[in-house]
Amino acid sequence: MTLQSWFMYLALVLVATSTPGPAVLFIMTNASLHGWRKAVFAALGNITGLLCLGIIAVTGLGTILSASEVLFSMIKYMGAAYLIYLGIKLFIQKGSDLTTINNHLTSKDISSLKLFLQALGVALSNPKAIIFLTALFPQFININQTLLPQFFMLIVTLMLFSFFFLMFYALLAHKAKAWLTKPNRIKAVNRTSGSIFVGIGVFLATSSNH
Repeated sequence: MTLQSWFMYLALVLVATSTPGPAVLFIMTNASLHGWRKAVFAALGNITGLLCLGIIAVTGLGTILSASEVLFSMIKYMGAAYLIYLGIKLFIQKGSDLTTINNHLTSKDISSLKLFLQALGVALSNPKAIIFLTALFPQFININQTLLPQFFMLIVTLMLFSFFFLMFYALLAHKAKAWLTKPNRIKAVNRTSGSIFVGIGVFLATSSNH
């Protein structure tokens, strides 16, 4: 991989990781509810998901997904269902009185492992990400050189910038914590975030495969 190719890849990564999406929405919601320290585990779950997707992409499953309508649809619907589940769970979550709100704003409300696994699920929920990486990586890999170091550079760059921007958004959301101490505001945030998750899930389920 040439230095010029890496800079081109870096520019794409900056755009992709700084643009808000399901992972950003997920980490902002949890950072506002549980604090930025808990959000670290959500960010770690997301970049672990990116690592898994990168490995899947380079091992050929991305090509299979592109070729197999049935397999793609199965994974797509499973991912969409997971996002809808998270959205409904957020939407119906109670938080209408000050005592409940204050309880939500403590770091004990959710385990770090659960937050990590939920973020991992969000990262893995869209098979289009696999196809995106499958299409992206070959553009920057020199087949005449050893592949493993090149893949390592590409995926680590993606993971580092993803982690940076997720924590940036998490810290922004954490600053809104005081705003959430007003009665019913946390309920509004939950319902708004939940509705967006459901909307994204429905969009993924009803969008065309390619």
